[in-house]
Amino acid sequence: MGRITEDLIRRNAEHNDCVIFSLEELSLHQQEIERLEHIDRWCRHLKILYLQNNLIGKIENVSKLKELEYLNLALNNIEKIENLEGCEELTKLDLTVNFIGELSSIKSLQHNIHLKELFLMGNPCADFDGYRQFVVATLHQLKWLDGKEIERSERIQALQDFPVIEQQIREQEEAYFLRRAKDKEEAQRRLQEEREEEPEEGRPGAGGRCSSSLENHEYLQAQGMQDGEQNKKKLADSEDDLGFWNKPSLFTPESRLETLRHVEKQRKDQERLREKKKKVKPPRTLITEDGKALNVNEPKLDFSLKDDEKRNQIILDLAVYRYMDTSLIDVDVQPTYVRVMVKGKLVLPAEVKPDSSSAKRSQTTGHLVVCMPKVGGVIASGQQTSKPVKCTPDSSREQTNKSYSY
Repeated sequence: MGRITEDLIRRNAEHNDCVIFSLEELSLHQQEIERLEHIDRWCRHLKILYLQNNLIGKIENVSKLKELEYLNLALNNIEKIENLEGCEELTKLDLTVNFIGELSSIKSLQHNIHLKELFLMGNPCADFDGYRQFVVATLHQLKWLDGKEIERSERIQALQDFPVIEQQIREQEEAYFLRRAKDKEEAQRRLQEEREEEPEEGRPGAGGRCSSSLENHEYLQAQGMQDGEQNKKKLADSEDDLGFWNKPSLFTPESRLETLRHVEKQRKDQERLREKKKKVKPPRTLITEDGKALNVNEPKLDFSLKDDEKRNQIILDLAVYRYMDTSLIDVDVQPTYVRVMVKGKLVLPAEVKPDSSSAKRSQTTGHLVVCMPKVGGVIASGQQTSKPVKCTPDSSREQTNKSYSY
């Protein structure tokens, strides 16, 4: 899970030339942040702070943000409104879709005399009977609640009914606290069950066998083979994942954390699998068992192979990278194939004379041109010797033009 670091803040302060001490606006949404920390020390002059869609469970470490005007903590795991008294200039607070069930905790906002807008929709407390009347009567400075303007007549009525409404809210809070305690026990029980299952799956012996089996499976896949047991394991993992998403879940901070950790675990497992697949590479076959050379063009360079019957030679025109140094290219002409070490070989349609072959590059296009004279008759194996052809740059314009005038 994410944490608030200096590097994270600087990366989100590009609009301020990555200077953080003078920041007035900061957005750290969707960072999987679990704790609100450091910001009050590093960014004292913040006026707008976006922290929506994280995993923050408590409002803390913001009391020194004296200039803060707008705080967005929507879609987090907050259960209580607290520690905002020091935000003297706070005018707008967004706590949409959190887990605030202690509605009476809004009394701490009475110290924020400039607070005009408050959003609490999507919280358990918003379902309490008398919720809106209680908030309106408690926070006299509010002008808007959940996007709806507070009328003067509504405030007068809420103040008149406040004693009765306050008693109703207190009773509903007590019932919520009891339900919340049961939810916490259930979450603790599930966590304990998961911990008890971990040693069974993560024992050193079992883990070693699993890792070895996975590596072996990848190797067999590289060879074009199938492993039935691994397919069954994949199916079981898929069914477990499907079972997780189909399992009934409570709307609690614990269930939200469990879901996000499950997603994070899946992502890490997929990354590990991709890394292992990258390491397993099938062996490259250049020559078959019966001695036949295979065409391989790993860098996927454009080339043409022409048979110049007038001069009785085969011409290979290879589109080598224009600015590539010629010293990085090796040409090896054999009787039945040519190997250009950028980096592969091309099968020739006829046998050629390696010793009489030449290789030149155009300084304008970078193309490599290899001229290989064909032999008149069949060369018996063992009678023809070969040596690598030295690649030289084609420096003169006359030679360059000549090399392309087929």
